[in-house]
Amino acid sequence: MPLDDVFDSPTGVQIHLRRGDVTAQIAQVAASLRHLTVGGVEIVPPYPSDQPTPSCSGVVLAPWPNRIRDGVWQDGDIERALAVTEPKFRNASHGLLRFTAYEIAEHTDESVTLAATVVPQTGYPYLVATSVTYALTDAGIDVTHTLTNHSVDPAPVALGTHPFFVIGGVDARELVLRLPAETYFETDDRMLPVGESPVAMGTDLREGRRLGDVQLDTGYANLHRDADGFVRTTLTAPDGRAVTLQQGPGFDYTQAFTTVKYPGQPLAVAIEPMTAPAEAFNSGRGLRRLAEGESWTLEWGIRFS
Repeated sequence: MPLDDVFDSPTGVQIHLRRGDVTAQIAQVAASLRHLTVGGVEIVPPYPSDQPTPSCSGVVLAPWPNRIRDGVWQDGDIERALAVTEPKFRNASHGLLRFTAYEIAEHTDESVTLAATVVPQTGYPYLVATSVTYALTDAGIDVTHTLTNHSVDPAPVALGTHPFFVIGGVDARELVLRLPAETYFETDDRMLPVGESPVAMGTDLREGRRLGDVQLDTGYANLHRDADGFVRTTLTAPDGRAVTLQQGPGFDYTQAFTTVKYPGQPLAVAIEPMTAPAEAFNSGRGLRRLAEGESWTLEWGIRFS
């Protein structure tokens, strides 16, 4: 499929993919999954072409997802300070590539690979090459990420992504979200973790909750994996149709976030696969240190049935 090859949009060049009746649009800025349809049904909701990405919709979050308190973290014996990119809560949020125009490395009708490098900068003195491949399937999309450390010293890394979901034509309040997690992170007024507890009435999504009955900006851990090693979170319509987010090995955390501020949608939900929770650069939880030349490959995907 063609490129909209002029960088005249706030989200850069637009890449259009098609495989049968599955279509996707990928934005160059932040390598974001901007739109996905299966059989003509919207699964990932679009937003106006003249607007920047709302609420980090679909963006790749590297070399960390979520938040770091005050942008300050301890790197061995050295205290480092990242730029504060979430002024409201005084945090460093969602990594260093969310406003980067990725290089379009490979492109076919059904798939695209985008690449960007995290260069040494304030608070992060490491050189880490990243790539993401979006490949359509008969019922959705598969996504593969690779991170490679080109620094002499081991580079701390984590990764996440931020897709939003709907089922086109269905009142989002009637969709049922099922997320197979045993624990969730309690947070303070800056949305930073202060504890971890077993899921309870307001946070337990194991049996499914109607979106109209919950408000979520919640990180989950201790996820149940199926026999094939994937965690599966589902969003189900009253007629039984369902979107499934599947997280491969390494994606051990999920953030669920509901909002009434997504353009054109009365209610939308983000289901965010993450390799580490908020504050991982300080807690070390889920954080991986890549040796010089070492690569890390991760997979997730979406299915509609």
